Amino acid sequence: QVQLQESGGGSVPTGGSLRLSCAASGFDVATKCVAWFRQAPGKDRDGVAFMYHDDTTYVDSVKGRFTLHRDTAKNTLDLHMASLKPEDSGMYYCAGRIGSCYAALPEPYFVYWGQGTQVNVSS
Repeated sequence: QVQLQESGGGSVPTGGSLRLSCAASGFDVATKCVAWFRQAPGKDRDGVAFMYHDDTTYVDSVKGRFTLHRDTAKNTLDLHMASLKPEDSGMYYCAGRIGSCYAALPEPYFVYWGQGTQVNVSS
C-alpha cells in the first residue's frame, strides 16, 4: 500500500524559509515521479516542483527559490522553500505517479497523494 505523508508546514513572514518533507512508503522516491503541489483557497491544485530519477523541474514562479532534496535512505523528498511570498501560501501536497514527470504536469496524472500540510506566508 502506497502512503505519502507530508510534514513541515507552518507560518512565516515574507522572505522567510520553510522545509517541507514527504515521507513515502510502498513507493520508491528514487525511481518514481514525485512532485509537490499547492492549492490556495478557491484555486486549482497546481504542481510547483517535480523529480523523476535525477531530473528536477520547477515552475517559473518558484525557480531560484524552491529546491528539492531527496534522501534515498529515508525514502523522502523534501521541498526547501526560501524567499517566501504571500502568494506561496496554501496547502502543499506530495504526489506520486509511476511514469515520468516534468514541470506543469497536471493533477489528474498523479495517482498517489498525501493529506497535505499548510503554509502561510504573512505580508
